Amino acid sequence: MKTANNWSKSSWRSLPVLQQPNWPDENELNSVLQTISDLPPLVFAGEIRDLKNKLAKAVQGEAFLLQGGDCSEEFCRCTAPNIRDTLKVLLQMAVTLTYAGEKPVIKVGRIAGQYAKPRSSDTEMIDGVELPSYRGDMCNSEEPDPAARIPDPTRLLQGYNMSAASLNLLRAFTRGGFGALDKVQAWNQEFVKESPMGRSYERLAKQISRAMKFMQTVGFDTNTPQLKEVEFYTSHEALFLGYEEALTREDSLEGGWYDCSGHMLWIGDRTRQIDGAHIEFLRGVLNPLGMKVGPKHDIDDILAIIDKLNPNNEAGRITLITRFGAKDVEKHLPPLLRVMKKEGKNVLWSCDPMHANIRKTDAGHKTRSFDDILSELRQFFELHWAEGTIPGGVHFELTGADVTECTGGARQLADEQLGQNYLTTCDPRLNAEQSLEMAFQIAEMMKN
Repeated sequence: MKTANNWSKSSWRSLPVLQQPNWPDENELNSVLQTISDLPPLVFAGEIRDLKNKLAKAVQGEAFLLQGGDCSEEFCRCTAPNIRDTLKVLLQMAVTLTYAGEKPVIKVGRIAGQYAKPRSSDTEMIDGVELPSYRGDMCNSEEPDPAARIPDPTRLLQGYNMSAASLNLLRAFTRGGFGALDKVQAWNQEFVKESPMGRSYERLAKQISRAMKFMQTVGFDTNTPQLKEVEFYTSHEALFLGYEEALTREDSLEGGWYDCSGHMLWIGDRTRQIDGAHIEFLRGVLNPLGMKVGPKHDIDDILAIIDKLNPNNEAGRITLITRFGAKDVEKHLPPLLRVMKKEGKNVLWSCDPMHANIRKTDAGHKTRSFDDILSELRQFFELHWAEGTIPGGVHFELTGADVTECTGGARQLADEQLGQNYLTTCDPRLNAEQSLEMAFQIAEMMKN
Protein backbone atom coordinates (compact mmCIF):
# COMPACT_ATOMS: atom_id res chain seq x y z
CA MET A 1 0.00 0.00 0.00
CA LYS A 2 1.27 3.46 -0.93
CA THR A 3 0.34 6.83 0.49
CA ALA A 4 -2.89 8.19 -1.01
CA ASN A 5 -2.90 10.66 -3.88
CA ASN A 6 -3.60 14.36 -3.26
CA TRP A 7 -2.67 13.92 0.38
CA SER A 8 -0.17 15.58 2.67
CA LYS A 9 0.22 15.26 6.39
CA SER A 10 -1.36 18.71 6.76
CA SER A 11 -4.19 18.33 4.20
CA TRP A 12 -6.62 17.69 7.08
CA ARG A 13 -6.32 21.34 8.08
CA SER A 14 -8.63 22.47 5.27
CA LEU A 15 -11.53 20.30 6.55
CA PRO A 16 -13.90 20.46 9.53
CA VAL A 17 -12.17 19.04 12.61
CA LEU A 18 -13.92 17.88 15.78
CA GLN A 19 -12.78 17.07 19.32
CA GLN A 20 -9.85 19.48 19.35
CA PRO A 21 -9.01 21.59 22.42
CA ASN A 22 -9.63 25.32 22.29
CA TRP A 23 -5.95 26.21 22.54
CA PRO A 24 -5.71 29.80 23.88
CA ASP A 25 -2.42 30.72 22.17
CA GLU A 26 -1.94 29.52 18.60
CA ASN A 27 1.66 30.78 18.41
CA GLU A 28 2.60 28.74 21.50
CA LEU A 29 0.80 25.71 20.07
CA ASN A 30 2.70 25.94 16.77
CA SER A 31 6.00 26.36 18.61
CA VAL A 32 5.39 23.20 20.64
CA LEU A 33 4.32 21.24 17.56
CA GLN A 34 7.45 22.35 15.72
CA THR A 35 9.56 21.13 18.65
CA ILE A 36 7.82 17.74 18.54
CA SER A 37 8.27 17.49 14.76
CA ASP A 38 12.04 17.92 15.24
CA LEU A 39 12.23 15.14 17.85
CA PRO A 40 12.85 11.46 16.97
CA PRO A 41 9.86 9.25 16.10
CA LEU A 42 8.41 7.21 18.93
CA VAL A 43 8.01 4.06 16.81
CA PHE A 44 9.44 3.07 13.45
CA ALA A 45 8.01 2.28 10.03
CA GLY A 46 9.43 -1.26 9.99
CA GLU A 47 7.68 -2.07 13.29
CA ILE A 48 4.41 -0.69 11.91
CA ARG A 49 4.70 -2.86 8.80
CA ASP A 50 5.41 -5.91 10.97
CA LEU A 51 2.22 -5.31 12.95
CA LYS A 52 0.17 -4.86 9.78
CA ASN A 53 1.48 -8.18 8.43
CA LYS A 54 0.51 -9.94 11.66
CA LEU A 55 -2.96 -8.39 11.61
CA ALA A 56 -3.37 -9.62 8.02
CA LYS A 57 -2.88 -13.17 9.34
CA ALA A 58 -5.54 -12.55 12.00
CA VAL A 59 -7.99 -11.58 9.22
CA GLN A 60 -7.57 -15.15 7.93
CA GLY A 61 -7.91 -16.68 11.41
CA GLU A 62 -4.21 -17.52 11.67
CA ALA A 63 -3.60 -15.19 14.64
CA PHE A 64 -5.64 -13.39 17.31
CA LEU A 65 -5.50 -9.74 18.42
CA LEU A 66 -5.36 -8.86 22.13
CA GLN A 67 -5.58 -5.10 22.64
CA GLY A 68 -5.83 -3.58 26.10
CA GLY A 69 -4.80 -0.93 28.57
CA ASP A 70 -6.01 2.21 30.29
CA CYS A 71 -9.08 4.10 29.17
CA SER A 72 -7.04 7.30 29.43
CA GLU A 73 -3.43 7.31 30.58
CA GLU A 74 -2.34 9.79 33.23
CA PHE A 75 1.06 11.44 33.53
CA CYS A 76 1.24 10.68 37.26
CA ARG A 77 0.92 6.95 36.57
CA CYS A 78 3.73 6.81 34.04
CA THR A 79 5.86 4.82 36.48
CA ALA A 80 7.84 1.60 36.18
CA PRO A 81 5.53 -0.40 38.51
CA ASN A 82 2.36 0.67 36.67
CA ILE A 83 3.81 -0.02 33.21
CA ARG A 84 5.22 -3.36 34.38
CA ASP A 85 1.96 -4.48 35.96
CA THR A 86 -0.10 -3.61 32.88
CA LEU A 87 2.40 -5.48 30.73
CA LYS A 88 2.27 -8.44 33.11
CA VAL A 89 -1.48 -8.86 32.85
CA LEU A 90 -1.39 -8.54 29.05
CA LEU A 91 1.35 -11.18 28.88
CA GLN A 92 -0.65 -13.46 31.19
CA MET A 93 -3.74 -13.05 29.03
CA ALA A 94 -1.76 -13.61 25.84
CA VAL A 95 -0.09 -16.82 27.00
CA THR A 96 -3.46 -18.15 28.20
CA LEU A 97 -5.04 -17.42 24.81
CA THR A 98 -2.05 -18.79 22.88
CA TYR A 99 -2.00 -22.03 24.85
CA ALA A 100 -5.73 -22.64 24.44
CA GLY A 101 -6.26 -21.23 20.96
CA GLU A 102 -3.11 -22.78 19.49
CA LYS A 103 -2.41 -19.69 17.41
CA PRO A 104 -0.18 -16.62 17.80
CA VAL A 105 -1.59 -13.76 19.86
CA ILE A 106 -0.78 -10.23 18.68
CA LYS A 107 -0.17 -8.09 21.76
CA VAL A 108 -1.15 -4.41 21.41
CA GLY A 109 -1.30 -2.07 24.39
CA ARG A 110 -3.48 1.00 24.84
CA ILE A 111 -0.33 2.59 26.17
CA ALA A 112 2.42 5.15 25.46
CA GLY A 113 0.09 7.64 23.81
CA GLN A 114 -3.49 7.29 25.13
CA TYR A 115 -3.33 10.70 26.81
CA ALA A 116 -6.20 12.37 24.92
CA LYS A 117 -9.90 11.68 25.25
CA PRO A 118 -12.99 12.76 23.29
CA ARG A 119 -15.82 14.51 25.10
CA SER A 120 -19.48 15.07 24.30
CA SER A 121 -19.24 18.77 25.21
CA ASP A 122 -16.60 21.50 25.43
CA THR A 123 -17.67 22.24 29.00
CA GLU A 124 -18.94 20.29 32.00
CA MET A 125 -20.64 21.18 35.29
CA ILE A 126 -18.80 20.29 38.50
CA ASP A 127 -20.36 21.28 41.84
CA GLY A 128 -22.44 23.92 40.06
CA VAL A 129 -19.47 25.46 38.25
CA GLU A 130 -19.10 25.29 34.45
CA LEU A 131 -15.55 24.33 33.49
CA PRO A 132 -13.76 23.42 30.26
CA SER A 133 -14.04 19.65 29.82
CA TYR A 134 -11.11 17.49 30.83
CA ARG A 135 -9.73 16.20 27.52
CA GLY A 136 -6.92 14.07 28.89
CA ASP A 137 -3.56 14.89 30.42
CA MET A 138 -2.15 15.87 27.03
CA CYS A 139 -4.54 18.83 27.06
CA ASN A 140 -5.39 19.93 30.59
CA SER A 141 -5.70 18.78 34.19
CA GLU A 142 -8.49 16.68 35.63
CA GLU A 143 -8.42 18.94 38.70
CA PRO A 144 -11.74 20.85 38.87
CA ASP A 145 -10.07 24.27 38.82
CA PRO A 146 -10.71 26.88 36.09
CA ALA A 147 -7.01 27.62 35.59
CA ALA A 148 -6.04 23.93 35.50
CA ARG A 149 -8.70 23.25 32.86
CA ILE A 150 -7.29 25.75 30.34
CA PRO A 151 -5.75 23.76 27.46
CA ASP A 152 -1.96 23.95 27.71
CA PRO A 153 0.10 23.17 24.56
CA THR A 154 3.19 22.31 26.62
CA ARG A 155 1.29 19.22 27.77
CA LEU A 156 1.61 17.88 24.21
CA LEU A 157 5.38 17.87 24.62
CA GLN A 158 5.02 16.29 28.05
CA GLY A 159 2.83 13.61 26.44
CA TYR A 160 5.56 12.91 23.91
CA ASN A 161 8.14 12.57 26.70
CA MET A 162 5.90 10.30 28.77
CA SER A 163 5.23 8.13 25.73
CA ALA A 164 8.95 7.90 24.99
CA ALA A 165 9.67 6.88 28.58
CA SER A 166 6.93 4.23 28.51
CA LEU A 167 8.16 2.81 25.21
CA ASN A 168 11.72 2.72 26.50
CA LEU A 169 10.67 0.62 29.48
CA LEU A 170 8.36 -1.61 27.43
CA ARG A 171 11.17 -2.36 24.99
CA ALA A 172 13.52 -3.13 27.86
CA PHE A 173 11.00 -5.52 29.43
CA THR A 174 9.97 -7.29 26.24
CA ARG A 175 13.45 -7.59 24.72
CA GLY A 176 15.47 -7.97 27.91
CA GLY A 177 14.14 -11.29 29.20
CA PHE A 178 11.15 -10.18 31.29
CA GLY A 179 8.80 -11.55 28.62
CA ALA A 180 10.61 -14.87 28.24
CA LEU A 181 8.36 -17.94 28.40
CA ASP A 182 10.37 -19.39 31.27
CA LYS A 183 9.20 -16.37 33.34
CA VAL A 184 5.49 -17.17 33.01
CA GLN A 185 5.13 -17.94 36.71
CA ALA A 186 6.82 -14.68 37.67
CA TRP A 187 4.12 -12.69 35.88
CA ASN A 188 1.54 -13.57 38.55
CA GLN A 189 0.97 -10.51 40.75
CA GLU A 190 0.76 -11.13 44.46
CA PHE A 191 -2.89 -10.12 44.78
CA VAL A 192 -3.84 -12.38 41.86
CA LYS A 193 -1.76 -15.40 42.88
CA GLU A 194 -4.05 -16.39 45.75
CA SER A 195 -7.25 -16.00 43.73
CA PRO A 196 -9.06 -18.78 41.83
CA MET A 197 -7.83 -17.32 38.53
CA GLY A 198 -4.30 -16.99 39.84
CA ARG A 199 -4.26 -20.66 40.80
CA SER A 200 -5.60 -21.66 37.36
CA TYR A 201 -2.90 -19.56 35.74
CA GLU A 202 -0.26 -21.11 37.98
CA ARG A 203 -1.26 -24.58 36.75
CA LEU A 204 -1.02 -23.42 33.14
CA ALA A 205 2.37 -21.82 33.81
CA LYS A 206 3.68 -25.07 35.28
CA GLN A 207 2.57 -26.94 32.14
CA ILE A 208 4.47 -24.46 29.99
CA SER A 209 7.54 -24.72 32.25
CA ARG A 210 7.49 -28.52 31.95
CA ALA A 211 7.25 -28.20 28.16
CA MET A 212 10.26 -25.85 28.20
CA LYS A 213 12.29 -28.30 30.31
CA PHE A 214 11.35 -31.13 27.95
CA MET A 215 12.59 -29.11 24.98
CA GLN A 216 15.89 -28.47 26.76
CA THR A 217 16.23 -32.13 27.69
CA VAL A 218 15.85 -33.33 24.09
CA GLY A 219 18.33 -30.74 22.86
CA PHE A 220 16.28 -27.80 21.60
CA ASP A 221 17.80 -24.35 22.13
CA THR A 222 15.33 -22.47 24.36
CA ASN A 223 17.38 -19.26 24.21
CA THR A 224 15.94 -18.32 20.82
CA PRO A 225 14.25 -14.90 20.43
CA GLN A 226 10.88 -16.63 19.90
CA LEU A 227 11.03 -17.91 23.49
CA LYS A 228 13.05 -15.15 25.16
CA GLU A 229 11.55 -12.01 23.63
CA VAL A 230 8.02 -10.67 23.13
CA GLU A 231 6.75 -8.58 20.24
CA PHE A 232 4.63 -5.84 21.78
CA TYR A 233 2.99 -2.95 19.97
CA THR A 234 1.33 0.30 21.07
CA SER A 235 -1.93 1.96 20.05
CA HIS A 236 -4.05 4.98 20.86
CA GLU A 237 -6.92 6.99 19.45
CA ALA A 238 -5.61 9.48 16.87
CA LEU A 239 -7.45 12.46 18.33
CA PHE A 240 -5.31 15.63 18.53
CA LEU A 241 -4.36 15.94 14.88
CA GLY A 242 -1.68 18.60 15.32
CA TYR A 243 0.28 16.20 17.54
CA GLU A 244 -0.27 13.29 15.15
CA GLU A 245 0.89 15.41 12.20
CA ALA A 246 4.04 16.44 14.06
CA LEU A 247 5.01 12.77 14.46
CA THR A 248 4.18 11.76 10.89
CA ARG A 249 7.36 10.94 8.99
CA GLU A 250 8.28 9.65 5.54
CA ASP A 251 10.05 6.27 5.66
CA SER A 252 13.61 6.65 4.41
CA LEU A 253 13.85 2.98 3.36
CA GLU A 254 10.64 2.17 1.51
CA GLY A 255 8.89 5.52 1.21
CA GLY A 256 5.37 6.30 2.32
CA TRP A 257 4.19 8.26 5.33
CA TYR A 258 3.74 6.75 8.79
CA ASP A 259 2.31 8.27 11.95
CA CYS A 260 5.16 7.38 14.29
CA SER A 261 3.30 8.29 17.49
CA GLY A 262 2.18 4.63 17.80
CA HIS A 263 2.04 1.42 15.82
CA MET A 264 -1.75 1.21 15.50
CA LEU A 265 -4.18 4.12 15.54
CA TRP A 266 -7.91 4.07 15.90
CA ILE A 267 -10.77 6.40 15.17
CA GLY A 268 -13.86 6.66 17.33
CA ASP A 269 -17.57 7.13 16.74
CA ARG A 270 -17.27 10.88 17.37
CA THR A 271 -14.63 11.64 14.72
CA ARG A 272 -15.26 9.34 11.76
CA GLN A 273 -17.06 11.80 9.50
CA ILE A 274 -16.22 10.75 5.94
CA ASP A 275 -15.55 14.34 4.85
CA GLY A 276 -13.91 15.30 8.13
CA ALA A 277 -10.34 16.01 9.11
CA HIS A 278 -9.67 12.75 10.96
CA ILE A 279 -10.53 10.52 8.00
CA GLU A 280 -8.52 12.80 5.70
CA PHE A 281 -5.45 12.52 7.93
CA LEU A 282 -5.69 8.77 8.45
CA ARG A 283 -6.26 7.90 4.79
CA GLY A 284 -2.70 8.96 4.02
CA VAL A 285 -0.69 7.30 6.80
CA LEU A 286 0.22 3.65 6.33
CA ASN A 287 -0.38 2.46 9.90
CA PRO A 288 -2.93 -0.26 10.61
CA LEU A 289 -6.14 1.48 11.63
CA GLY A 290 -8.90 0.55 14.02
CA MET A 291 -12.42 1.94 13.73
CA LYS A 292 -14.89 1.82 16.59
CA VAL A 293 -18.42 0.93 15.49
CA GLY A 294 -21.27 1.55 17.92
CA PRO A 295 -25.06 1.06 17.82
CA LYS A 296 -25.73 4.35 15.97
CA HIS A 297 -23.62 3.45 12.93
CA ASP A 298 -24.85 3.56 9.35
CA ILE A 299 -23.68 0.55 7.32
CA ASP A 300 -23.36 2.51 4.06
CA ASP A 301 -21.28 5.11 5.87
CA ILE A 302 -18.99 2.44 7.32
CA LEU A 303 -18.50 0.94 3.84
CA ALA A 304 -17.68 4.35 2.36
CA ILE A 305 -15.13 5.06 5.12
CA ILE A 306 -13.47 1.68 4.61
CA ASP A 307 -13.22 2.36 0.88
CA LYS A 308 -11.61 5.72 1.59
CA LEU A 309 -9.15 4.40 4.17
CA ASN A 310 -8.37 1.13 2.39
CA PRO A 311 -9.07 1.53 -1.34
CA ASN A 312 -6.94 -1.52 -2.21
CA ASN A 313 -8.74 -3.76 0.31
CA GLU A 314 -5.44 -4.63 1.97
CA ALA A 315 -5.71 -7.22 4.76
CA GLY A 316 -4.31 -5.89 8.05
CA ARG A 317 -5.11 -2.26 7.30
CA ILE A 318 -8.59 -2.06 8.91
CA THR A 319 -9.78 -3.51 12.21
CA LEU A 320 -13.48 -2.99 12.95
CA ILE A 321 -13.85 -2.75 16.74
CA THR A 322 -17.52 -3.40 17.49
CA ARG A 323 -19.01 -1.98 20.70
CA PHE A 324 -22.74 -2.65 20.81
CA GLY A 325 -23.46 -3.73 24.39
CA ALA A 326 -24.64 -7.09 25.68
CA LYS A 327 -28.30 -6.24 25.01
CA ASP A 328 -27.86 -4.98 21.44
CA VAL A 329 -25.01 -6.98 19.89
CA GLU A 330 -27.40 -9.58 18.42
CA LYS A 331 -29.35 -6.77 16.73
CA HIS A 332 -26.44 -4.85 15.21
CA LEU A 333 -23.58 -7.27 14.54
CA PRO A 334 -25.12 -9.80 12.07
CA PRO A 335 -26.16 -7.21 9.44
CA LEU A 336 -22.68 -5.69 9.58
CA LEU A 337 -21.03 -9.11 9.22
CA ARG A 338 -23.22 -10.01 6.24
CA VAL A 339 -22.55 -6.79 4.36
CA MET A 340 -18.76 -6.96 4.85
CA LYS A 341 -18.75 -10.60 3.79
CA LYS A 342 -20.91 -9.87 0.73
CA GLU A 343 -18.66 -6.96 -0.29
CA GLY A 344 -15.53 -9.04 0.23
CA LYS A 345 -13.96 -6.56 2.65
CA ASN A 346 -10.70 -7.71 4.23
CA VAL A 347 -11.37 -6.48 7.76
CA LEU A 348 -10.28 -7.86 11.10
CA TRP A 349 -13.19 -8.22 13.53
CA SER A 350 -12.48 -7.26 17.13
CA CYS A 351 -14.90 -6.91 20.04
CA ASP A 352 -14.80 -4.03 22.52
CA PRO A 353 -17.23 -5.33 25.19
CA MET A 354 -16.53 -2.42 27.54
CA HIS A 355 -17.90 0.85 26.18
CA ALA A 356 -21.56 0.01 25.65
CA ASN A 357 -21.94 -1.75 29.01
CA ILE A 358 -21.48 1.21 31.38
CA ARG A 359 -23.97 1.95 34.11
CA LYS A 360 -23.97 4.27 37.13
CA THR A 361 -24.49 3.01 40.69
CA ASP A 362 -26.67 4.67 43.30
CA ALA A 363 -23.46 6.03 44.87
CA GLY A 364 -22.49 7.70 41.59
CA HIS A 365 -19.73 5.34 40.40
CA LYS A 366 -19.55 4.53 36.71
CA THR A 367 -19.08 0.78 36.48
CA ARG A 368 -19.33 -2.24 34.19
CA SER A 369 -20.54 -5.70 35.03
CA PHE A 370 -18.19 -8.60 34.40
CA ASP A 371 -21.19 -10.67 33.33
CA ASP A 372 -22.30 -8.06 30.76
CA ILE A 373 -18.77 -7.87 29.32
CA LEU A 374 -18.58 -11.66 29.09
CA SER A 375 -22.07 -11.87 27.59
CA GLU A 376 -21.17 -9.48 24.75
CA LEU A 377 -17.98 -11.43 24.08
CA ARG A 378 -19.82 -14.78 23.93
CA GLN A 379 -22.42 -13.37 21.56
CA PHE A 380 -19.63 -11.88 19.42
CA PHE A 381 -18.03 -15.31 18.99
CA GLU A 382 -21.33 -17.14 18.48
CA LEU A 383 -22.64 -14.67 15.89
CA HIS A 384 -19.41 -14.93 13.92
CA TRP A 385 -19.65 -18.73 13.94
CA ALA A 386 -23.25 -18.52 12.75
CA GLU A 387 -22.33 -16.19 9.87
CA GLY A 388 -19.18 -18.06 8.85
CA THR A 389 -16.91 -15.12 9.68
CA ILE A 390 -13.84 -14.95 11.91
CA PRO A 391 -13.86 -13.47 15.44
CA GLY A 392 -10.32 -12.14 15.28
CA GLY A 393 -9.68 -10.06 18.39
CA VAL A 394 -10.71 -8.40 21.64
CA HIS A 395 -10.24 -4.87 22.97
CA PHE A 396 -10.30 -4.20 26.72
CA GLU A 397 -9.89 -1.32 29.11
CA LEU A 398 -7.85 -2.88 31.90
CA THR A 399 -5.09 -2.29 34.40
CA GLY A 400 -2.58 -4.42 36.25
CA ALA A 401 -3.55 -2.71 39.50
CA ASP A 402 -5.91 -4.14 42.12
CA VAL A 403 -8.64 -1.59 41.43
CA THR A 404 -12.34 -1.95 42.25
CA GLU A 405 -14.04 -0.41 39.22
CA CYS A 406 -15.97 -3.24 37.52
CA THR A 407 -18.40 -5.43 39.42
CA GLY A 408 -18.52 -9.22 39.39
CA GLY A 409 -15.83 -11.72 38.51
CA ALA A 410 -14.61 -14.61 40.64
CA ARG A 411 -14.65 -12.49 43.82
CA GLN A 412 -18.17 -11.21 43.03
CA LEU A 413 -17.26 -7.56 43.56
CA ALA A 414 -20.46 -5.69 44.49
CA ASP A 415 -21.54 -2.09 43.93
CA GLU A 416 -20.89 -1.33 47.60
CA GLN A 417 -17.23 -2.35 47.24
CA LEU A 418 -16.38 -0.05 44.33
CA GLY A 419 -15.24 2.74 46.64
CA GLN A 420 -12.46 0.60 48.11
CA ASN A 421 -9.99 1.37 45.33
CA TYR A 422 -11.76 3.28 42.56
CA LEU A 423 -8.95 5.13 40.77
CA THR A 424 -9.99 5.80 37.18
CA THR A 425 -10.44 9.40 35.99
CA CYS A 426 -12.28 8.15 32.91
CA ASP A 427 -14.08 4.82 32.47
CA PRO A 428 -13.99 1.75 34.76
CA ARG A 429 -11.34 -0.88 34.01
CA LEU A 430 -11.02 -4.58 34.65
CA ASN A 431 -8.41 -5.29 37.31
CA ALA A 432 -5.67 -7.89 36.84
CA GLU A 433 -7.68 -10.75 38.33
CA GLN A 434 -10.79 -9.96 36.28
CA SER A 435 -8.66 -9.59 33.14
CA LEU A 436 -7.08 -12.98 33.64
CA GLU A 437 -10.46 -14.57 34.32
CA MET A 438 -11.73 -13.02 31.10
CA ALA A 439 -8.76 -14.52 29.22
CA PHE A 440 -9.63 -18.02 30.47
CA GLN A 441 -13.24 -17.52 29.34
CA ILE A 442 -12.12 -16.36 25.88
CA ALA A 443 -9.70 -19.29 25.68
CA GLU A 444 -12.65 -21.67 26.04
CA MET A 445 -14.41 -19.89 23.18
CA MET A 446 -11.30 -20.11 20.98
CA LYS A 447 -11.23 -23.90 21.36
CA ASN A 448 -14.50 -24.22 19.40
